Amino acid sequence: MTDDRTPEHAEQPSAAELWDARYAESTRIWSGNPNAALVRETSDLPPGRALDLGCGEGGDAIWLAKRGWRVTATDVSRIALERAAEHAKDAQVCDLIDWQWHDLGATFPAGTFDLVSAHFLHSHGELDRDAILRTAATTVAPGGVLLIVGHSGLPPWEKNPHPGVVLPTPDEVLAALELPEGQWEVLRNEEHERIQNDPEGRPITRTDNTVMVRRPAG
Repeated sequence: MTDDRTPEHAEQPSAAELWDARYAESTRIWSGNPNAALVRETSDLPPGRALDLGCGEGGDAIWLAKRGWRVTATDVSRIALERAAEHAKDAQVCDLIDWQWHDLGATFPAGTFDLVSAHFLHSHGELDRDAILRTAATTVAPGGVLLIVGHSGLPPWEKNPHPGVVLPTPDEVLAALELPEGQWEVLRNEEHERIQNDPEGRPITRTDNTVMVRRPAG
């Protein structure tokens, strides 16, 4: 039997397959440090229940757990989750983190949370980011916050950007959440610069954006 499908009609890899392949390239992809925006925006929040969407190798979840948060951390890559669980064990916070596999466009963690964090939830694979973030907003407990951090533009070394990757402005992120008028407080809606090393190890400046909203407690 032969497969007479042309390459353009061949089945595309799933998001899980794409990200497992990415993580399989190296024993560590990320630094292990928490994202700077997470530290900046949440250091003064009292610990509670947190949801980390797209947790990767666990840097953010582990930082939150060290500060007393009980964290549900989810990713589409099982390789990343296995790696993150090992890092949590080394940091002695594994009892504070529930690692869950989810393809967020199809399944979503249950429960409500005092902090829902989505950092750089971008993907070359199929990803309905707006719908996922709208679902994320519904899981924020009264008095809790939703923190969304993303790239405002592609890195300068990206020569052939994937046409499916959309990098919205903070205003576009906020609008896409479709939050009921008068029922949320906008704490942050801005762009900011940060330093990142390029693939050759040279520091470059990138522009990211942060949207942070609070559901009133009353």
